[in-house]
Amino acid sequence: MARFHAFFLILLAGCGATPPAPSTAARDRAIDDLLEHYDPPGLAVGVIENGRVAYVRTAGERIAGSGMPVDRRTLFKIASNSKAMTAALLARLVEAGRLRWDDPVKRHLPEFRLYDEWVTEHIEVRDLLVHNSGLPEGAGDLMLWPEPNHFTREDIIRGLAFLAPGYGFRSGYAYDNLLYVVAGEVAAAAGAASYEELMRREVFEPLGLDCRVGSWRTDEVANVAQPHVRHDGVNVPVRTDGPVVPAITSAAAGGIRCSLDAMLTWALNWLDPTPAQLAWLSEEQRSELWAARTPMPISARRRAWFDTHYHAYAFGFRLADADGAWTVSHTGTLMGMYSAMTLLPDEKSGFVLMLNGGGGQARAVLNDVLLKQLTAPEQGRTVAWFVEALEREAAVPGGGEGPPDTSARTPVPAGGLLGTGTWRDPWFGEVAICEENGTVRFASAKSPLLTGTVMRLGERYLVDWDDPSVDVEAWLDFSTRGDGSGRLRMAKVDPDADFSFDYEDLDFTRVGGCD
Repeated sequence: MARFHAFFLILLAGCGATPPAPSTAARDRAIDDLLEHYDPPGLAVGVIENGRVAYVRTAGERIAGSGMPVDRRTLFKIASNSKAMTAALLARLVEAGRLRWDDPVKRHLPEFRLYDEWVTEHIEVRDLLVHNSGLPEGAGDLMLWPEPNHFTREDIIRGLAFLAPGYGFRSGYAYDNLLYVVAGEVAAAAGAASYEELMRREVFEPLGLDCRVGSWRTDEVANVAQPHVRHDGVNVPVRTDGPVVPAITSAAAGGIRCSLDAMLTWALNWLDPTPAQLAWLSEEQRSELWAARTPMPISARRRAWFDTHYHAYAFGFRLADADGAWTVSHTGTLMGMYSAMTLLPDEKSGFVLMLNGGGGQARAVLNDVLLKQLTAPEQGRTVAWFVEALEREAAVPGGGEGPPDTSARTPVPAGGLLGTGTWRDPWFGEVAICEENGTVRFASAKSPLLTGTVMRLGERYLVDWDDPSVDVEAWLDFSTRGDGSGRLRMAKVDPDADFSFDYEDLDFTRVGGCD
């Protein structure tokens, strides 16, 4: 990766010798402390030092209370860590001459269109992977999540044309998922096979990865971790798999599942590739994947905790310095599932971790402890240190107002809402707001989990979703357009909630009454 290393020479000059690796006991203590504080149902952790697996720890259960232990072969949803695998698939196709990084997207997907026609004509395959398209953060994610839903990849490609940009093309960074779905379809068009088939053939099989994508039967792969949320202090499984795991629209953005052993093999492929792995993907394409593309903001927390001066997005990977060390990483979050992979290429070291509950903070704390153990073990940063630091940060006035108090809300009775009817948004489709059994109900045609009861709070309305795993409620704001037609806008009740609940991008027009 000489080209990228040159970029870091000044930044990393004078960093000194690599610090000594922590002991197994120190890592065990960190995981024990995390298990005690956050109580995740299960986890799997592996650490690599100098090109070899130096530490492995699994704990807990695939399903809380089941007695089925997590082990090295347990499949976890790796969520957005799938993006690096999608980028590697494209790199394989580039190497095979099936596409070029600077190909216009429309060369492979003639139906592709964005809101801006000029951008539509000029956006290239490489732009799909680096979060600089101009789409707002999380734009259109309601076509992907909550799952299951009825949106197809064709729906996503069609819906992109209606998502207004939030900033100029290639002028900034905003995380998006939809263009990774498009990237998967570019791969399918160039490779003359489905994204799922290509991923299995071009990535999983040659590297020997115990990973799954697409549809498969759970009786064939019984060792699968299920997602959990906390309810009344107890880990509760949510959205568990049935007999058949279906193929999902979001696969290229976050739909792959892997075991700990597979993720360690994947990490070693980047840290210390064998001759066979270098034959799988050349140094040239590996350098392409790890070249800095889009500058990313550096949080005050990261500056303070890791003395970070540089942060950028590459093709499916994040690049940064941490305590003077060059890191290549990514995280993944799906409902009740969390993953992280962090590599220190200059030391041929790194780690992977996966949890099936415990919350995003548990993943962040474990990630930071393991990283500190590699970059600055002399600082002695423990789980308790990071937990206390986060608690102090949250206690600072103005550090986030949090969600408003909605406890006084009451269900809207039949006849109590003037906005009943059928409403249509150009990319999300139709929703019905209609009376049912004495209340008013909200129901999405293509996203069945977005169904709930309309509530009133003072002069405002919100939706209380039926499914407790859909935990980001939405305001409903009714108005009238200039032509006299009804208009409905939505917004997150908690403004700091997950950006994938992009209610603010919806703009409904009333198109009919209730049946």
